[in-house]
Amino acid sequence: EFIPKYRTCRRQEREQSGEADHHEGMSSDDELTPTEAGEFQKSRDNVLEDSRKVFEDVHADFCDIRKILLKFQEWKEKFPDSYCDAYISFCLPKLLNPLIRTQLISWNPLEQNLTELEEMPWFRAIEEFSDAENVSES
Repeated sequence: EFIPKYRTCRRQEREQSGEADHHEGMSSDDELTPTEAGEFQKSRDNVLEDSRKVFEDVHADFCDIRKILLKFQEWKEKFPDSYCDAYISFCLPKLLNPLIRTQLISWNPLEQNLTELEEMPWFRAIEEFSDAENVSES
């Protein structure tokens, strides 16, 4: 009962203020004022800028997923027993999680020019590593 009254009040406010950009049937809960949209964009830009700085002091061999996976592949080829004893397949998701999350910060699945997950470099690197692991096991 509260929601229809609230929507009626908002519709009356829009009619009185002359707002013409509202489309009937669309939720006005999702509408942002220009001030709110500007604040959101500024906050988003700050987060993206901070995310670029996260790994700036890390050696390149340890912030590139492909290079990390190559090191694990070398370990597996040179010392298969210790690789197996270390349960690396269980550790890799936790190890790669921060690297992948920083790359996904700017990814928005609702954008029109969407980059599919399968096309992202980190996904392909993991896929190649998985394929190499499967080939060596067989």
